[in-house]
Amino acid sequence: MAVLLEDVLRSMDLWLKLIRKPEPYVDPNLDPVLLVPGVAGSILQAVDGGGGGNGGGERVWVRIFGADYKFRNKLWSRFDPATGKTVSLDPTTNIVVPEDRYGLFAIDVLDPDMVVGRDCVSYFHDMIVEMIKWGFQEGKTLFGFGYDFRQSNRFQETLERLAAKLESVYNAAGGKKITIISHSMGGLLVKCFMCLHSDIFAKYVKNWIAIAAPFQGAPGYVTSTFLNGMSFVDGWEQNFFISKWSMHQLLIECPSIYELMACPNFKWQHDPVLEIWRKKLNDCGDIHMVLESYTPSESVNIFSEALSSNTVDYNGESIPLPFNEEILNWAHETRRILSCAKVPLGVKFYNIYGTNLETPHSVCYGSEEMPVTDVQELQFYLPNYVCVDGDGTVPTESAKADGLDAVARVGVPGEHRGILCDHHVFRILKHWLNADSDPYYNPLNDYVILPAAFEMERHHEKGMEVTSLKEEWEIISKDANDDQGEITIMPSVSAISVSQDGGHQSSRAEACATVIVDPQSEGKRHVELNALSVSVDA
Repeated sequence: MAVLLEDVLRSMDLWLKLIRKPEPYVDPNLDPVLLVPGVAGSILQAVDGGGGGNGGGERVWVRIFGADYKFRNKLWSRFDPATGKTVSLDPTTNIVVPEDRYGLFAIDVLDPDMVVGRDCVSYFHDMIVEMIKWGFQEGKTLFGFGYDFRQSNRFQETLERLAAKLESVYNAAGGKKITIISHSMGGLLVKCFMCLHSDIFAKYVKNWIAIAAPFQGAPGYVTSTFLNGMSFVDGWEQNFFISKWSMHQLLIECPSIYELMACPNFKWQHDPVLEIWRKKLNDCGDIHMVLESYTPSESVNIFSEALSSNTVDYNGESIPLPFNEEILNWAHETRRILSCAKVPLGVKFYNIYGTNLETPHSVCYGSEEMPVTDVQELQFYLPNYVCVDGDGTVPTESAKADGLDAVARVGVPGEHRGILCDHHVFRILKHWLNADSDPYYNPLNDYVILPAAFEMERHHEKGMEVTSLKEEWEIISKDANDDQGEITIMPSVSAISVSQDGGHQSSRAEACATVIVDPQSEGKRHVELNALSVSVDA
């Protein structure tokens, strides 16, 4: 009876171990990391009255139900040139960022209530999950910094919050210096802070890793945003979010968007331009079509003309929202500050940028068959893009030109926001964060092997043991010879066979294997192994 009871207890203990949630792996040797998102990458809450702080308000970005109504009533804003702040049209509304989960809640999944299609509102979610697997711990070595992305990247209140955040992270981590990982416009925010508060930056920061940062602007993206608005998500999901025009009416008063315009002093390989097909009369009175072209500086006049009658209806009042030249002047000063930034002594800077996607650079409106008759009607025209290499939003040329002393710059094939859940990027980050035990890994000459398939069968037949194996991998790497143009390259096939004859007392065995390596395409190379072994008993 005692033996049976002991078996029952042992079985119960085993069952409890199976159902007990395992303790997450925590690496106490890791340095703290602070994640900083880009434009539209933070949850925003509206708090009535003068309230603020750590939440308690109504989420106005991002949400599904009543999204457009709440957005227009709580987030539509006006820029105050006296303070440099964009203030909600509703005087009773204060916009705050929730600080739950040490700042990670605001930059994880931007609509936590969304179930179907949740990927479209995930921001740092995949990276947070991955880093926890590496041994990072929320509140100890992993933190987030969300911010009001309507404001300028040098807005004093945001910079003061970032300074306080760096100090709190430093203290929470026991005096360990921080690695900042920024994405997109978050890179401009960090660069502004580094320039204006270099002493604080040097005190608390060990490394800064910028991902997909528009260091010299995102010309095509911003031009079409000023004239047509923008969507935060693509596909069917955008029907449930903010309309493009509602988003436009917000962004036209946001300094952060003006700071994403093409840097006027940067030497582009091909200058970004705004092109418009127009109907003109020649000296003889004949009509002909002309394609007018405007540089980034000249495009300002087109923006001003196109938006000269732009208004919003708010609480029964028509409020003019033209292209704001006061914000443009503010943005010029931000650009000057960014151009003066230097990495402080003792801080290491790394740059990851997206490649291999057609990225809007120049924008054209109208056509020879259907010219633009009124510039104020540009909002109703579909833009046509002249694209360059990039991540779909930021040209590679802009993201690479950080103007800083970098330890490494690595290009990764990927989409602007999708790059945050790219396994290639994870491998690079894991190495730079010293969460990788491989001392020989070099991100500059990088490859990642991802298993794609594995099949093995073994059976006995007439004194023989037959084993077959099929395995496939995807090798993701940066290869200078990836672009072969129209040249057709055949897969390479290698074969090997071995045999063993043990003489009179041992069994005989034979094995053969074939390896097929496909040519690299879009940064990926497929490898297939087929093997067969046969052994005969003595």
